[in-house]
Amino acid sequence: MIDLFSDTQTRPTDGMREAMARAVVGDEQSDSDPTTLDLCARVADLLGLEAGVFMPSGTMCNLVSVLVQTRPGDEIVVDDQSHIFNTEAAGAAAIAGVSVAALKTPAGVYTPEAFEAAIRPPARTAPRSALVSIEQTTSFSGGSVWALPDMRRIRDIAHARGLRAHIDGARLLNAVAATGIAARDYAQGFDSAWIDLSKGLGCPVGAVLCGKSDFITEAWRWKYRLGGAMRQSGILAAAGLYALDHHVAQLGRDNAHAALLRDRIAGAPGLAIEAGAAQSNILCFSVEPLGVTAPDFAKACLAHEVRVRAIGTHQIRATTHLEVDEAGILRAAAVIRAEAERLFAARA
Repeated sequence: MIDLFSDTQTRPTDGMREAMARAVVGDEQSDSDPTTLDLCARVADLLGLEAGVFMPSGTMCNLVSVLVQTRPGDEIVVDDQSHIFNTEAAGAAAIAGVSVAALKTPAGVYTPEAFEAAIRPPARTAPRSALVSIEQTTSFSGGSVWALPDMRRIRDIAHARGLRAHIDGARLLNAVAATGIAARDYAQGFDSAWIDLSKGLGCPVGAVLCGKSDFITEAWRWKYRLGGAMRQSGILAAAGLYALDHHVAQLGRDNAHAALLRDRIAGAPGLAIEAGAAQSNILCFSVEPLGVTAPDFAKACLAHEVRVRAIGTHQIRATTHLEVDEAGILRAAAVIRAEAERLFAARA
């Protein structure tokens, strides 16, 4: 099986499993798990922020960031294809009690001007704009990489207008691999940011949320409210440390594999690929010209042991990761292209 459904499909490597087995552990609740403390300090340093807290998931990182930096009745600004808006079970609304202003974007990237226009003027009858979130890279918009100047302009506009600025950094390190810009440069001046460990880095679980020390103190409080500490979390944190030592270089190869897949299926009849697709490790394309739905196209590929993800009526997403090598990408491209040609011929 060539599994391009998501980079969350990765499994721990043998080396990672060994590191987890050897982990020195304590009790996370009392700040006495040394491996977890090492991981949090390392990610905070990577992002150039003061402190970090280990979370079970990136979804919890986003939710806690909203909970700390808003109050019920506030509004947050995101893009309309963002993870916060689409695939977090409306946690921001259900738990934090905030409304979401989702800006319509072509590829998950809105302009500083569009953001500023979305900030509500003070009014007793309107929610208070409190937080803006940038998803770097975009998840359901083809892995678009935000330009650093635009991120900084949005950050500065937010602060000037009294909002906090947050980075959903699930695949931030893929952006680093794509651009050569350091993670700390992307995160500079933002109030909160996090990286996921369970996607391209290949860990079984976990993410690290970072910010100023007082932000992390409040983030810990919300972590308790949402489920508590993870006790001997060093077993999981050891996987994160191993990934930072051994898997970061892989992210550049994953990005290159997405571009290779794009190039190999480009021009196939009935596949519509946007210009600039595959900026990182995600490739999105439409099968609408084939006259079939994305779920049906994905099912046809799966019959040949190539798994892609339908993310809409006609949109397909393929995500590269460390478990798919170049040979796997070439095989996946051959299957996708062959199915497009078969369906196109059948339609004719």
